[in-house]
Amino acid sequence: MKIACLQFAPELGKVQENIKRAEDILLRTHIPANLDWLVLPELAFSGYDFHSLEEIAPFLEPTTSGITTQWAIQTAALYKCHVTVGYPEITTTDPKTQYNSTVTVSPTGVILTNYRKAFLYYTDETWAIEGPSRNFFSGQLGGLGNVTLGICMDINPYKFTAPWTDYEFANTALQAGSPLVCVSMAWLCHLTPEELMQNPTQADFATVAYWVERFQPFVEKSRDGQPVVVVLANRCGMEKEVCYAGSTTILKIDAGGVSLYETLGKLEEKCLVVDLNERPKFQVRSGR
Repeated sequence: MKIACLQFAPELGKVQENIKRAEDILLRTHIPANLDWLVLPELAFSGYDFHSLEEIAPFLEPTTSGITTQWAIQTAALYKCHVTVGYPEITTTDPKTQYNSTVTVSPTGVILTNYRKAFLYYTDETWAIEGPSRNFFSGQLGGLGNVTLGICMDINPYKFTAPWTDYEFANTALQAGSPLVCVSMAWLCHLTPEELMQNPTQADFATVAYWVERFQPFVEKSRDGQPVVVVLANRCGMEKEVCYAGSTTILKIDAGGVSLYETLGKLEEKCLVVDLNERPKFQVRSGR
């Protein structure tokens, strides 16, 4: 399987400009003819740092029928691959209900799932509600097989008040037997703008290490179970006073431990393409 993650720095509320920015990066990327999956960040084209329903309202999109979904369908047809992308959803059944969502489409443009973020971050809570029953998506996702999907905060303890060791998201994926886990993100970092711009092609390894920690249940079970690939598709750049971590990562957890296929820099705008048949480049934690 070949997976691509598009990491870029969308600007708040500049939807058309952000779409063009994403497309320009894809045009500069050698996309393999047999790509299976293209993954984009959380709220990819609207931007993320909205602080009220009033502020985000002009950019809300009807369920699986707005500009982001149309882009996903067109891009899936262009590259003949599955596409997952985040967008701010307003439901067609209840126009007063909003979600932070991702839509996934097949290479033929079929809507495979519309996933609604289960665990909301503080910023989301200003305009969105939790996904139904706070359930993550685990199940068959077209030709991708058994997949578990999440969005950013989903991998954290619920509201940062649940015990760290509950590992709600990782345990859901583990119980579902998903060999492929994918999380679209707008993950913040604790770096200052000045620190962010230093060594921009180097990952924020503190963030990557934290992500790895949140999949500890897979590490503990890796000796007995099948390998799992975790796709962590983050955005980069800055909005208002907020700095994003970039560092998009695709990692593998198996009996040998935790290894990284590849990681982007904290400020790189680039499409990362990984062939899962190849050996991961970096060992993070030994399984021995």
